[in-house]
Amino acid sequence: MSSSFSMSGTDLTTDRLVLRPWTPGEVSAVLGGTRSAHWAEDFPAEGDHVIAGLFAEHPSWFGEYGHRQIIERDSGLVVGSLGLFWPPADGTLEIGYGIVTSRQGRGYASEAARALTEFALTAPEVHTVCAGVELSNPASIRVLEKAGFQRSHTDAEANTARYVTTSTAQR
Repeated sequence: MSSSFSMSGTDLTTDRLVLRPWTPGEVSAVLGGTRSAHWAEDFPAEGDHVIAGLFAEHPSWFGEYGHRQIIERDSGLVVGSLGLFWPPADGTLEIGYGIVTSRQGRGYASEAARALTEFALTAPEVHTVCAGVELSNPASIRVLEKAGFQRSHTDAEANTARYVTTSTAQR
């Protein structure tokens, strides 16, 4: 399988996106309510505020395998974020993602999730990437399926499902 991303420094680049690590300045801007000229008009979304608020507790999220902003290559605008909840637990990392409303439906979340997952699986201590999703969120389920994840567990009582993908060495 050919890689769906290329790497330049710490940025991951896909056909239409650049996945760039968050900086402390970006976190401060989100938390402080400061608008940046390189943000889509509806960035940051609620989930971006949550992630920005957690960086103080999880400084490793600034690292190579941490959280990233999703930048539309054509416009140069930040249109969402995604990340890996580092460090891995027993070789498994969880991924999360979000795209602002104005850019949803373009396949950006799947493209970004696929690239970050492939990258995560290159870390020597990682063999599985997983994601939890609410069954009432079919769009997020489609994102995971398009990114190559398989449903591994459904919790009907909690109305959630767990999706996973593993390195080829684990398959």
